[in-house]
Amino acid sequence: MLAINATFIGQFIVLLVLLWFVYKFVVPMLAGPIEARQQRIAHGLAAAEEGQQSLAQAQVKAEEVIREARERATHIIDQAQKRANELVEQAKSQAIAEGARLVASAQTQIDLEATRARESLRKDVAVLAVRAASKVLEREIDAKTHAELLNKLATQI
Repeated sequence: MLAINATFIGQFIVLLVLLWFVYKFVVPMLAGPIEARQQRIAHGLAAAEEGQQSLAQAQVKAEEVIREARERATHIIDQAQKRANELVEQAKSQAIAEGARLVASAQTQIDLEATRARESLRKDVAVLAVRAASKVLEREIDAKTHAELLNKLATQI
C-alpha cells in the first residue's frame, strides 16, 4: 500500500528539480560534444561516400585508359606487322630483280663466250681447211693468200 505523505511529495519535488537541473545544465554540456561527434561522423561518412564515388570514377577512367592503350598497342602491332610484310615483299622483289639481273648478266656472259668460241672454232676450222687444201694441192699458200682465204671462210661460216 502506497501512502502519499509529505516525504513522498518532497522527494517528488526534489526529483523534478533535479530533472530540470539535469535538462537545463547537464544535457546541453553533453549534447554539444555528442552533436559535434555526430557531425564528424556524418562528414566522415560523406567523405567516405565521395571517396567511393571518386574510386569508382577512377576505376572507370583507368579501364578506359587501359582500353585505349590496348587499342593503340594493337594498332602499333598491326602497323609493325604490315611494315614487316612490306619489307619482306620489298626484299623479295629486290632479290627477284637481283636474280634476274644476275641471270641476264650470266646469259650475256654465256652468249659472249659462245660467240668467242664460235669465232675461235671458225678460225680453227679455216686453218684446218687451208692446211687440208694445201696438202691436197701439195703446195704452201703464201701468208697473204692464206689470210684472205681465212677471212672468206669465216664470213661464209
